[in-house]
Amino acid sequence: MNAAMQHDALRGRLLEGESMARYTSWRVGGPAERLYLPADREDLLAFLAQLPPDEPLHWIGLGSNLLVRDGGLRGTVVCLHRSLDGLEQPSEGVLQAEAGLHCARLAKFCERSGLAGLGFMAGIPGTVGGALAMNAGAWGGETWPAVIEAEVALRGGGTRWLARDTVDFGYRHVALPADVLGFIAARFAVTPDTDGSQAAATRTQLARRKATQPVGRPSAGSTFRNPPGDFAARLIEAAGLKGYAVGGARVAEQHANFLLTEASATAADVEALIGHVQATVAERTGIRLEPEVRIVGELSEDRP
Repeated sequence: MNAAMQHDALRGRLLEGESMARYTSWRVGGPAERLYLPADREDLLAFLAQLPPDEPLHWIGLGSNLLVRDGGLRGTVVCLHRSLDGLEQPSEGVLQAEAGLHCARLAKFCERSGLAGLGFMAGIPGTVGGALAMNAGAWGGETWPAVIEAEVALRGGGTRWLARDTVDFGYRHVALPADVLGFIAARFAVTPDTDGSQAAATRTQLARRKATQPVGRPSAGSTFRNPPGDFAARLIEAAGLKGYAVGGARVAEQHANFLLTEASATAADVEALIGHVQATVAERTGIRLEPEVRIVGELSEDRP
């Protein structure tokens, strides 16, 4: 595979043994066997075309919904943030955004352009690709109801567009065909924000978010899904877990569904804290909270 990586057609950066702590919002995680930073869409497809068919592949944006264990990741990580971040309006009522674009930038573009329909994206701390992968949402809005169609990458370097009505999605859930590696871009439906009410509502929600959430601290946003008819944060707080810590990871006192990390934290600390919160809430209420975050990778050899 190394010979293929040196092909002249590739213009991105291939890194070996790169710490995933640099690419996740919790700032923890072991090394990736290989990490590729594509130069653009065409370079990404050329890279994928040269991968062996059995190569383990991990697809990330900002890593804001991801916990990589301290033993790291086998195979290749493809990081789309800062490369696939294009945004255009190909026609009236349609915005096309690449998967590496920060959701907040998409929402800001809508505000400046007088467009409604995607203001909730300002509350999603990740990229468009990540939002598509988990049907991320905020403030009552969700990603996939706003999608017209999405472009996905396939093994071998091919692509395909999936119309919204062909995709099975639900609350923080998206089921994709087995041959899909990840998202490249999406087209979203927007409408004119004729009276500016949508922009005003987004600003209000951002102010509320800043006042009630630990914005700017290392976290993965909301750690657990809200169970039907209730809120994970309320259950965690009621269990007396605000401020509870395992090593360098602790439950935020400002918002109990946020787990924060200090510089000394390890991924094992975060995973142990997730497990403790789940066990404690289940013992007190009978409800087992399900993580929104994905936990991937190998356990550290140093872990007992």
